[in-house]
Amino acid sequence: MHRFALGNLLSRPVRSVLSMLGLAVAIGGMVGLFSVAGGIANLVEGTFAMIPGVLVQQQGAPIPIFSTLPAAWGDEIAGMEGVSVVNPEILTRVNVIEGKPVLSPPRFLLGFDIPSRMRMRSTVFGECLVAGRFLAVEDEQTLNCLVSRRIAETANRGVGDALRVNGHSLTIVGIYECGSMMLDCNVLVDIGTLRRLSRYDPDSVSCFYVETTAGADQRSIARRIEEHFRGREFEQASTPSLLGDGTPLDSLVQSLVRQMATPPRAEAEFPSPASGAPDGGGDSAAGTLDAALPVEVRSADDWAERFEEFTGDLKLFLTIITGVGITIAVLSIVNTMLMSVTERTIEFGILRANGWTRRNVMSLVTWESAVLGVTGGIVGAAGGWVAVQILNATWPDRLHLHANGGLLASAVVLSTLLGILGGAYPSWRAARMSPMDAIRRG
Repeated sequence: MHRFALGNLLSRPVRSVLSMLGLAVAIGGMVGLFSVAGGIANLVEGTFAMIPGVLVQQQGAPIPIFSTLPAAWGDEIAGMEGVSVVNPEILTRVNVIEGKPVLSPPRFLLGFDIPSRMRMRSTVFGECLVAGRFLAVEDEQTLNCLVSRRIAETANRGVGDALRVNGHSLTIVGIYECGSMMLDCNVLVDIGTLRRLSRYDPDSVSCFYVETTAGADQRSIARRIEEHFRGREFEQASTPSLLGDGTPLDSLVQSLVRQMATPPRAEAEFPSPASGAPDGGGDSAAGTLDAALPVEVRSADDWAERFEEFTGDLKLFLTIITGVGITIAVLSIVNTMLMSVTERTIEFGILRANGWTRRNVMSLVTWESAVLGVTGGIVGAAGGWVAVQILNATWPDRLHLHANGGLLASAVVLSTLLGILGGAYPSWRAARMSPMDAIRRG
């Protein structure tokens, strides 16, 4: 039966190929679109696997660059049960590297306390060195820096070279590569150096990176830290803005970004410029916003859950878009098979007269449409995978698409089912004709 079906398709090569390609394009588009969500999930999973600690930041801040906390709170966190090391961090935006404006992908200056970082079991970036060395105590208050390989290659700089960032000449002492877009975007310097270069308030930090003791329950520690600061208020000092230039336009940009990142809510007890962001609050897992809590503590699991919610919405959107293309492809198969059935009316009549049953005729037409579905699925999945690899290689700093085996297999299975579905009505129409009527119509 399958050989007969294949022969019928090959007897009309142009029509069969066009129908198969229509389905292949739809399947390839599906693979490409869903590789976006797969890439986000893969990126997040790989990134947070390298970050064993928890992050303490201002409640409601979508990312640490929008967060501001009193530096003195780090000492209180360090004295809490289950906390091993507290590392204060400052994060500012990089606007210019070597005289060239930096817009996309974004780059950041990350300043951290070097002595406390050196006491950690995992320095995150230190394990990813590819050249030079990690920042040491002797680099405090100096212009020495650690940069990602992508930044170094873009600027054509190496270890020992000067790198001009935001108008300041830094000296590269090490180059790292974590393999994650979320981490390979930083220029690392001493926190004191960054305070001086960016005129950051000396009594404030962006966040605290906390390494817990081995075997400690991070969620319990997170709740303990949040409850410790319940009801605290602090006056946010004037700090450099997101773009780092302090202009009124820059402040407006920050305000718009925060408003887009946060839904409206009732007036809170604790005034915070970023307090309207979702999913904050005393219990990170609960995702509720408590105005009495000035800080929120996020672990790798918390960040992963937030991204998982985002990718769930994204997948729904991608399913709708993909459904349009797939519907068109199925209609193309239906049209192809109907034309084939109409042209072969006499053939079906002769087959029925020679003992073929209605079921045999339906099986023949279904086999033909299934062959189109399988072929279109294989070609589409392969084409989508190749396109994903090309896009990732062409824009490594901007794209992180991921098409795994499960997605490709699902694409082929879906394409096969669509092929069978597309041949359902034509096969029924071919089978319902009596042998004499079919010969007469022919």
